[in-house]
Amino acid sequence: MRGIAAGAFAVALALLSFFQFPGHTWLQQDSQIYTAILEHLSDPPVLANDLVARTPHVALTLFDEAARAARAVTGLSFREVLAVAQIAARALGIWGLWQIALALGLGGAEAWMVAGFAALGATVAGPEVLTFEYEPTPRALALPLVFCAIGLAAHRRWTAAGIAGAAALLLHPPSALPFWLVLLGLIAWQRPKGGVVAPVGMLAAACVVLLVAARMQAGGAESQPLFTRLTAEQAHVEQVRTAYTWVSTWAVGLVLAWVAAFLAAVAAWWRVKEKSDAAVWLLALAALGLLSMPVSWALLERLGWALVPQVQPMRMLVFVALAMQILCGAAGIAAMLRRATIEAMGWFALAYLLPLQPVAHGEVMWARVALLAVLAAGTALARDYAPVVTLAAFFLIPSVGGVVNYPHLHTPEVEQLASWARVATPRDAVFVFPDAGHSVVPGIFRAEALRALYVDWKGGGQVNFFPGFASEWWRRWQQTVGRGFQAADLERYGELGIGYAVVEQAHRPPAPATPVFENARYAVYATAGDPPAR
Repeated sequence: MRGIAAGAFAVALALLSFFQFPGHTWLQQDSQIYTAILEHLSDPPVLANDLVARTPHVALTLFDEAARAARAVTGLSFREVLAVAQIAARALGIWGLWQIALALGLGGAEAWMVAGFAALGATVAGPEVLTFEYEPTPRALALPLVFCAIGLAAHRRWTAAGIAGAAALLLHPPSALPFWLVLLGLIAWQRPKGGVVAPVGMLAAACVVLLVAARMQAGGAESQPLFTRLTAEQAHVEQVRTAYTWVSTWAVGLVLAWVAAFLAAVAAWWRVKEKSDAAVWLLALAALGLLSMPVSWALLERLGWALVPQVQPMRMLVFVALAMQILCGAAGIAAMLRRATIEAMGWFALAYLLPLQPVAHGEVMWARVALLAVLAAGTALARDYAPVVTLAAFFLIPSVGGVVNYPHLHTPEVEQLASWARVATPRDAVFVFPDAGHSVVPGIFRAEALRALYVDWKGGGQVNFFPGFASEWWRRWQQTVGRGFQAADLERYGELGIGYAVVEQAHRPPAPATPVFENARYAVYATAGDPPAR
């Protein structure tokens, strides 16, 4: 299978992964942050009083410029243009996975099987990332382009690999960094002639573009510290809000699980007949992922380097997951072709393991263990029809296995609240959800209502980037949501510049407090507060 047919199959598999499993979401995680930033950059008065929107951390990326240009050209919403981009990126990434499998010496159908294993996705527990992100964020677009670049590089198509790698760098530098580290390492080690000049030139050009874009960034925010050490306050706030960047907070079993995943990938490599460039790329990237844990510990937790939480090097563990899925899948196919059925079942079980993530790192649910055994045995025994079993996994894992990758948080009550706020409150109004705790619902409201939040838990994810933001976010959190809600707080909220407080019906204050809006779930109270000083 080559050319148009391969591209069509990659698009079909991308659509399957987007609409069926592992799926996609909108405004439930980081897309709510990026949407607020994009809306504010597009129209500065929008969300002008929102701490998150007016402190964008997109200076060193072209994601915001590309998204805003796409909306201007097409007339579509950010949700629509980013969904199209997400599907396109997944298709390129899945095509790249197929190229990696081909480079491992597999035939076309077998290579698509391996791409299917990886397209089922994997939750990278610890740094809390995914091989295929559910939301259309910079990482969700850049990481599949890295997969594409690896596939091209595995066939020594250096110019095309350089284009894909440079595009990933322009969208999200931390996601592209491992690819470029391995490429530069291979250049230094092998000293090839000629072919690698083009990608190195593209790397240099992409870096220049990023630096120029950073200087021209609209809505200038606080500068990001690069060569400073974290203060005690910064370290404390980050440990509270973004503990996943501190490996010392991880369970020992989780660290050992990633060591075991790396060893499984290495063992699978020994059983794969073709010792190709693809295997070198996979193992080199996986080794970077494994080393990211001690490196992050040393640079962040011992030296306190402020850049580390921004880059979050432990997200390189995504390549341990990818290497395990691809190499174990290839080893299983090799065993199946040798008619070593029991061995094939073992490798296929490892290839299917990470999409059934709770089996690997969390609560053992026997229905999922049974499904894992059925998928592994079915793939090994099906032989010529094994790709059909792999496709069936996209339906069986969420249905029979009961794997729910994300909750459904878009409720009629949230939509009613956002619609009311958008038409019935001033454009510069500031809201607070004092009883929301760690819920991401306030961020959904902000993006749909285009009304500022005084503070929210999800928005606090930017504490890694800006010291001033971290200090202000922590102060606001302690003043409001962090201390819980009491009816007497309404007057105090007004003094903080908060115009409206949104509480659950179960926590609504007694009379004479009267809501200005309510539905089955929420009650909104006006506090007569002026917007906080910027």
